[in-house]
Amino acid sequence: MRIDVVTLFPEMFEAPLEASLLGKARAAGRIEVAVHDLRDHGLGRHRSVDDEPYGGGPGMVMRPEPIWSAVEELGTDGAHVVLLSARGTLLDHEVVRRLAGHRRLVLICGRYEGVDERVAEHLADEEVSIGDYVLAGGELPALVMIEAVSRLVPGVLGNVESLALESHSAGLLEYPQYTRPPEFRGHGVPEVLLSGDHGAVERWRREESERLTRQRRPDLWARRPSKTIDSE
Repeated sequence: MRIDVVTLFPEMFEAPLEASLLGKARAAGRIEVAVHDLRDHGLGRHRSVDDEPYGGGPGMVMRPEPIWSAVEELGTDGAHVVLLSARGTLLDHEVVRRLAGHRRLVLICGRYEGVDERVAEHLADEEVSIGDYVLAGGELPALVMIEAVSRLVPGVLGNVESLALESHSAGLLEYPQYTRPPEFRGHGVPEVLLSGDHGAVERWRREESERLTRQRRPDLWARRPSKTIDSE
């Protein structure tokens, strides 16, 4: 998979893309991420990328010309263009899985009071948000999307079985995890995990996933797959 990012702050991507899972995946050639400075396509000698909004109002709005120029220079053949926007579709597991199905993504990071609507309507294929809150720009959301999508690219994770067990992958939150020591500061590991009874362990894990989902994410529980049995 190739991911191109168009941003006013390319330096925000340097360390995260070199570290941990993303760094290893890039070094191994599993994913390719290229970050492009929008200011290179700015207008005039000051490389302007924004202007006052028509109709008045606070702040500045990103102009369409620099963004269009940057994306056109990259080329959009076979690419899925995403505008990171607070009003976009919420980035959940299903959206991540759908985005991972594209061989190439182009991510546009907004700033200021927003992006000229013509970019959203006629250049981007969709708008995506990472949550119901507002950030200073689309750079951090883009990094979240890159990591979430990259995990689903074949060969990125060493143990593919972990994908099936993670929170949200089956519509449930992940069960609690424990490791050594068996007791720490008076807090022990559930006996079932020490029993060696694999069937009992699986039942406990399923019950704990369901309990945590009901307790913490009733919205997910309400949308649970029909095969999930409500044990209440």
